Amino acid sequence: HLVSFSLADGKPVSLSPLESQPHSPRYTASSQRERESLEVRMREVEEENRVLRKQLSLAQSRSPSHHRGNHSKTYSMEEGTGDSESLRAGIVAGNSSECGQQPAVEKCETIHVAIVCAGYNASRDVVTLVKSVLFHRRNPLHFHLIADAIAKQILATLFQTWMVPAVRIDFYDADELKSEVSWIPNKHYSGIYGLMKLVLTKTLPSNLERVIVLDTDITFATDIAELWAVFHKFKGQQVLGLVENQSDWYLGNLWKNHRPWPALGRGYNTGVILLLLDKLRKMKWEQMWRLTAERELMSMLSTSLADQDIFNAVIKQNPFLVYQLPCFWNVQLSDHTRSEQCYRDVSDLKVIHWNSPKKLRVKNKHVEFFRNLYLTFLEYDGNLLRRELFGCPSEADVNSENLQKQLSELDEDDLCYEFRRERFTVHRTHLYFLHYEYEPASDNTDVTLVAQLSMDRLQMLEAICKHWEGPISLALYLSDAEAQQFLRYAQGSEVLMSRHNVGYHIVYKEGQFYPVNLLRNVAMKHISTPYMFLSDIDFLPMYGLYEYLRKSVIQLDLANTKKALIVPAFETLRYRLSFPKSKAELLSMLDMGTLFTFRYHVWTKGHAPTNFAKWRTATTPYRVEWEADFEPYVVVRKDCPEYDRRFVGFGWNKVAHIMELDAQEYEFTVLPNAYMIHMPHAPSFDITKFRSNKQYRICLKTLKEEFQQDMSRHYGFAALKYLTAENNS
Repeated sequence: HLVSFSLADGKPVSLSPLESQPHSPRYTASSQRERESLEVRMREVEEENRVLRKQLSLAQSRSPSHHRGNHSKTYSMEEGTGDSESLRAGIVAGNSSECGQQPAVEKCETIHVAIVCAGYNASRDVVTLVKSVLFHRRNPLHFHLIADAIAKQILATLFQTWMVPAVRIDFYDADELKSEVSWIPNKHYSGIYGLMKLVLTKTLPSNLERVIVLDTDITFATDIAELWAVFHKFKGQQVLGLVENQSDWYLGNLWKNHRPWPALGRGYNTGVILLLLDKLRKMKWEQMWRLTAERELMSMLSTSLADQDIFNAVIKQNPFLVYQLPCFWNVQLSDHTRSEQCYRDVSDLKVIHWNSPKKLRVKNKHVEFFRNLYLTFLEYDGNLLRRELFGCPSEADVNSENLQKQLSELDEDDLCYEFRRERFTVHRTHLYFLHYEYEPASDNTDVTLVAQLSMDRLQMLEAICKHWEGPISLALYLSDAEAQQFLRYAQGSEVLMSRHNVGYHIVYKEGQFYPVNLLRNVAMKHISTPYMFLSDIDFLPMYGLYEYLRKSVIQLDLANTKKALIVPAFETLRYRLSFPKSKAELLSMLDMGTLFTFRYHVWTKGHAPTNFAKWRTATTPYRVEWEADFEPYVVVRKDCPEYDRRFVGFGWNKVAHIMELDAQEYEFTVLPNAYMIHMPHAPSFDITKFRSNKQYRICLKTLKEEFQQDMSRHYGFAALKYLTAENNS
């Protein structure tokens, strides 16, 4: 078998004279002889390996079935030279047989990655790509994201709340770059953003020497440092590292009159590019590609494959620019590809590229394996990727330092420690998980319905959408795997897919509590209308409530007064309810006992001040006073105070918010022709915990008292009534 001297981590032992020089001054002739004999033995082993490799490759070329004995790899030269995998297997192979080889990537060297990303869907794809890179990485990473305003908002929030150590993110405004490439007609589905990789030499910092450029539909199956190491193999004027295109596109024989852009042979695929930026700038890359594009567009009229056509046309004229990467660095899964010739074994796979518009439905005999690998990262818990890099100090991050300071001030022996800690937990947040498109009405009366939910309430979404045609902002508390279930559910629903004015904001699960008020705050923060209706996911608004609220906003001058408009809440215990079409119909159902005022049986105080007796006959809005434990559903201006995050799970989360509105002198006004109905459901996990766990109830009481003390400190004399009201209740 092949022999090599390697350390435990598979790196070859270096025996250069400097490194073997002992620190002791007593360096004897005998140790000199030992070193020389070891070197002789090493050379003998090398020679044995060389002969054995030759025999193995001869045997393999004769053998029809490729048997991979003891991990030896033989890649043909035209596939490039992938040596790091064979080094890991402890084989000093091919062109890397010098004993003194140093690791190609330093331990804490930062790897730079550039990605062009625009819109809602691409932002989701980027997360899966980033997860696959983070999963395998051992080096600090610096992502350079060329993003439009949408992707920037989504990804900036995501990375701020993800707080992954040793990862830096910089954004570059893709919309500012449009003028650089908008003169090129492009038929590819990526649109104008598909051309932006051409201008990276201009866009990225001028002191950045090299960068790996990736499409968003890429999945890594290995450490990205292995790809970064390939830069060391560039020779002469090589400035672009690319994998050969694995489809027949550039051969021009796919159909009659098929005329692709000029390319060298099969051409190259630009889903994975190594760019030597400093050399490209010296070569005047900018002029080079522009002149080529202008010349070719005279006859071609437009690009079919965006930047890839132009890269290939430049390479056709200047083949010396390319270092051809082994094809396992970009296994292309579009239809009609030769990708299966790239890998003989799963361990050969390094990068998978879903470069077909069909994505996961592409035809490939191993597609099931690829799909599962992709789904692994899609559903992988991103919180597990927050691990520190050992031995690489990460840059001080203000957010994480503040968080550590706040947590260190908590007493871990406090029985309510877990409750208090939740207030400071930073939950990874992915805003606008699905496509969102909404321009608020120009008359400044628009209202967004705000609610939060977890997986068990998903079935309410369609019903709410049927009852409320206006904009909706939802915070969903989900795990990574549940987020993908939600995505499939939404994409399979005609009702949800026909609506573009619903913002779905995913707050990822962490810790043991349901952070109800954090969720409400996330949903409230991301509305684009001047007013919001603070509802709950289990309620169906009456038909026409959206338009009625917009009229009420004007009628009650909400723009210039501090008011909270109350929508009276009712409930049914029936799963199949014939929903009342009018107030008159609702009143007759109340009288018949098919409807009740909300929480009539268990918690009358929550809605008693609404004064349902008065509401029955009211035809104009009327004012009510705050009372202890009041928790109505209200319409307010978007500048209303946030919910208090100390309240998690069940209990006091809305009560505290209404108390704060009262302290800020909001007027509570009941709307005479508005109503909402609570639909029945199984009790939530948190209410079950509240009913069964004494400690939960004790901690809730403690937090309540602390909140009231904070209120009196903050609002002074006016807030004393909350303490006395509480004592009397």
